[in-house]
Amino acid sequence: MRIRIDDMVEIISGNDRGTRGKVLKVLPRKGRVLVEGVNRVKKHVRRSQRNPRGGQLSKEMPIDISNVLLVCTACGQPARMGARYLDDGSKERYCKKCGAGNGELAPRRATSARP
Repeated sequence: MRIRIDDMVEIISGNDRGTRGKVLKVLPRKGRVLVEGVNRVKKHVRRSQRNPRGGQLSKEMPIDISNVLLVCTACGQPARMGARYLDDGSKERYCKKCGAGNGELAPRRATSARP
């Protein structure tokens, strides 16, 4: 998965299509992400000492990772991301629209360094 916490993503399908938000949580085993302010549902809460009034609580629910695109930091457009090895042997994400790097995926490895 090339999406991480605190990345800015844009929703490309569903009721919230076109909205941008920050990734709060990534669930890699389920293939889902939790995005701030997106896919909000109302949960009915019973009165208790923790919640003395009860009522409805609005919260975000995870959406499928295939429904989001990472927003490139260089061009500001939602784009697909690729992975490439740099000359020093580290691996980074890059924007497939503009080719700019968008953060490191893996640190430098001595065995994969190119001469």
